[in-house]
Amino acid sequence: ATLPVTITSLEQRNGIDPRISRFVLPIGATINMDGTALYEAVAAIFIAQMNGIFPSITQVIAISITATAASIGAAGIPQAGLVTMVMVLDTVGLPSESVSIILSLDWLLDRFRTTLNVFGDTIGAGIINHLSEHELHMMTERDKAESEAQHNGNLNPEAKHEDEQRF
Repeated sequence: ATLPVTITSLEQRNGIDPRISRFVLPIGATINMDGTALYEAVAAIFIAQMNGIFPSITQVIAISITATAASIGAAGIPQAGLVTMVMVLDTVGLPSESVSIILSLDWLLDRFRTTLNVFGDTIGAGIINHLSEHELHMMTERDKAESEAQHNGNLNPEAKHEDEQRF
């Protein structure tokens, strides 16, 4: 639900090229779930501590890797993280019914996860736009020249020659 607003904000308020924002943001909204990965890892460690279990460093690494992988597969809908949280808890042998401990706060935490996910997507789009400015400018100039040539009926000689070879 945040994608149209994010695209509009980046293009109109931040000057990000539409070719970048409309390519990067949908991909980011699908697979870049930083907030969800952080939430699931922290929540799993919290649940472990609430159950009197203090995870070892290898368990924390396993939680982190599983949370990251699970967040990529999580749907972009409210409370989808709760479903994948069960998988993270099972990875280190924590009781999956402990998800109910954080259920009452999940609606609030979901807002923070979404904010972090969208922020990461926008930063990524901004960096790609900055790194691609020269190429985007060159493509725009080339497109303008081709459009003018077609409008005036003047294809460049190479294009005419290629057309003749095709027929």
